[in-house]
Amino acid sequence: MNSLTHWDPFKELNRLSTILGSGKPALAQAEHREWAPAVDISEDDESFIIKADLPDVDKDDVNVTVQNGYLTLSGERRMEKEEEDKKKKYHRIERSYGSYTRSFALPENVDGGAVKAKFKDGVLHIVLPKVAPEESHSKVEIEID
Repeated sequence: MNSLTHWDPFKELNRLSTILGSGKPALAQAEHREWAPAVDISEDDESFIIKADLPDVDKDDVNVTVQNGYLTLSGERRMEKEEEDKKKKYHRIERSYGSYTRSFALPENVDGGAVKAKFKDGVLHIVLPKVAPEESHSKVEIEID
């Protein structure tokens, strides 16, 4: 007589991931993954524009600085605490959490003191105005609107 067995798709995914991939189960891989926000960089005649995707990041957890010819984005995306909702059971966590830092070398024609930043709907918009080339080595904290 045949008996029924319960099929667990997550267990199968982990086994397949172990066979085909890195040797670690997919669920274990997600726990150690580092992340950095994806960015788009463009320019027009007046400025350079950087857009960074920061979903589920609070504006207060975002830092933007200009120092020694570099623009640096840093901060942290925090994971929901499982204790807050004891009924919730996670079966898969693919999104990465933790601290991040992204730095970009600035062209000489950027006015580091006039950089503007806005944060809306999980996207950080940074406008770096162009000026005549000049070197600036001071650190400037950028306020995020």
